[in-house]
Amino acid sequence: MLRDPMRRIILTAIVGFATGFLGLIVGAEWYKNEILSSVNEQIEPRIALYNSALDGSVLTDVDGSVSAIDRAMSNTGKLPTDNFVEASSTSTESVVFIQTVTEQEYAGGSIFDWFFEPRRSQRVGSGSGVIFSRDGYIVTNNHVIDGADVIRVTAGKSIYDAQLIGTDPSSDLAVIKIEGLDLPAIPLGSSSDVSVGEWVLAVGNPFNLTSTVTAGIVSAKGRNINILRDRFPIESFIQTDAAINPGNSGGALVNKDGQLIGINTAILSRTGSYAGYGFAVPVDIVKKVYNDIKSYGQVQKALMGAEYLDIDSDIAEKLELIDLDGVIVTDILRGSAADKGGLEKGDVLKKINGAKVESEAFLEEYLAKRYPGDEVRLELQRENKTLYKEIVLTNREGTTDIIKRVTFYSEDLGATFENLSKVERDAFNVRGGVKVVDFERRGFFAQLDIPEGFIITSVNGNAMESSEELSELLTNIRGKVIIVGIDKNGRQLYYPYRF
Repeated sequence: MLRDPMRRIILTAIVGFATGFLGLIVGAEWYKNEILSSVNEQIEPRIALYNSALDGSVLTDVDGSVSAIDRAMSNTGKLPTDNFVEASSTSTESVVFIQTVTEQEYAGGSIFDWFFEPRRSQRVGSGSGVIFSRDGYIVTNNHVIDGADVIRVTAGKSIYDAQLIGTDPSSDLAVIKIEGLDLPAIPLGSSSDVSVGEWVLAVGNPFNLTSTVTAGIVSAKGRNINILRDRFPIESFIQTDAAINPGNSGGALVNKDGQLIGINTAILSRTGSYAGYGFAVPVDIVKKVYNDIKSYGQVQKALMGAEYLDIDSDIAEKLELIDLDGVIVTDILRGSAADKGGLEKGDVLKKINGAKVESEAFLEEYLAKRYPGDEVRLELQRENKTLYKEIVLTNREGTTDIIKRVTFYSEDLGATFENLSKVERDAFNVRGGVKVVDFERRGFFAQLDIPEGFIITSVNGNAMESSEELSELLTNIRGKVIIVGIDKNGRQLYYPYRF
């Protein structure tokens, strides 16, 4: 009697399980068909639109919006990645790997070095660079080579020792040179032609991985992120979401044609690695910095001598401004071009040479392409009146002259020196000073272990005002010697010796 009920229970369970399993299969098949139907409903119109785009019509999403990929497809008749192959091939040949070695002194810069030998170490760094000329001129970031005692460049399968030609901390750019022939110089584009939303490639050597290419779009232009600490910083970055990581610094940002549109410089990230916010110096600024350093040894700054501020709704309300266009003048340097040209604090700059002043970053980028002596016409608003002013831009010393870097080479010391400019003397608050530009690694001066960029202010209490004076003194001096100067961080250091 117990067996019959048990059989019925088991049989009922088997039938129920089979029915449920069959229902699951049928339901899954129905659900899959529903998904496929839904996907097809979205894809088929896209395919139809894509096919029509090949005939030259405008490509939009089903809801009428235009996506980045679809825009690229409508322009080229193919996915944008097809264009990346040629652009990658062109740009990777022109992007080099840079390695630096910097000598560090643990106990240096103290009067006690007279009695104790300072401990030393080496710091090794790396980054990227872009070949600008077939004879070996390369542009990179200033922070990649800053303070380096040795700079080595890997281009293709060849390794070169590089010479530092010049730097521009205000734009975080530097020019170095290798002895090469027929090198693959990168094609140059124009950053003024760059549009937000267009496809770009970032080429560099992140994490010491050479010739790495990542893709993204231009996220914004004219970004000022306040990372440069120079006296006259120029920040008007191109922002991109192409992956940029440590080691990409100094590498290329190129358009889909493989043309350089910027030098990758910085990222915004909590971790120090890719977070979708990369920034590049626009190539139009890079071109001027490169040409100036090659021609004059330093960048020719064209200054108005005024400080500006972007206008927001709070400022507009307080100053009773009509709109948010332009930048407001917050300060004017006495005797500057702006002062002589009749500008006043509170003026709102609307246009410069007919170009609309969109932001402080726009104005900085515009002036960064100009030279001392250039005349600009300003349209400004003062007390709800429109005024026009013409001013002549000046250099850092307040004149319209081209400032050419003059260096002095001492054959006896095996070193190159440079007298401080008036601007540098004022910045460091010194009467004179001689900057160490370069020295031969096996020359006499190299034995002193004084780093490049160091400013010698006095020797045994005697103020140094010229390179010639310093060279003659160090060549002939004997006995105890104390050299005093200022390092790149503004610290006063002592170097004691016995000659």
